[in-house]
Amino acid sequence: MGRMLIEAIRASDTCALAGALDVAGSPAVGTDATAFLGHPSGVVITADLREGLKNADVLIDFTRPEGTLNHLAACEELGVQVVIGTTGFDDAQKARIADAAQKVGVVFAPNMSVGVNVTLKLLEMAAKAMDSSYDIEIVEAHHHHKVDAPSGTALKMGEVIAEAQGTNLADRAVYERYGHTGAREQGTIGFATIRGGDIVGDHTVMFCGEGERIEISHKSSSRAGYVRGSLRAVGYLADKKSGLFDMFDVLSLR
Repeated sequence: MGRMLIEAIRASDTCALAGALDVAGSPAVGTDATAFLGHPSGVVITADLREGLKNADVLIDFTRPEGTLNHLAACEELGVQVVIGTTGFDDAQKARIADAAQKVGVVFAPNMSVGVNVTLKLLEMAAKAMDSSYDIEIVEAHHHHKVDAPSGTALKMGEVIAEAQGTNLADRAVYERYGHTGAREQGTIGFATIRGGDIVGDHTVMFCGEGERIEISHKSSSRAGYVRGSLRAVGYLADKKSGLFDMFDVLSLR
């Protein structure tokens, strides 16, 4: 993601690369951020957070929850806006992000892809039209390096569906099935997780009724969609001083 973001920023007419961060000990630290493209930028990759942010207006963060929260604290101090594509946050960590958004502008979404967020809008519309006789199942697949499950996108899909039906996902989610489970409980939202190979990200939601089944799917063949959405989020924050936003705000899908 870091390399793809750097390449897209270099090609952008509206964004400029101000800094690049990597973990201490990475062989990339100390090298030019665009050297891999054959066009040096003069921006040196650093593990020093404040050094990397000193000339930045916005930080794009695709890391892990602990790293993101550490970066967020520095952004609050320096007045740097934040686009967060990291997933796997617990409720307390999400509350910390909301608190930071009182000081700086934050776009926080479990998936930055424009296509995924349009899919979420379609799910919202479908969920409002479906009555309780339709069973809802969410199936997601990702590469074998992904460490959180279900994916943040799958959970967001469940949240959007539940909210559209006037309920809470926590009261309806079923994350595991094994052994003699009994008949499916009406009104639940089931999740199934697949991990394997280099799958970038596939998500399918099934609304299963008597005599028919509706499937709404999004499949990523590369991370390019996440990059395009991230840069749109950067542009959205250009005139924001503070506030917590998501990709529905960025794409005017409210």
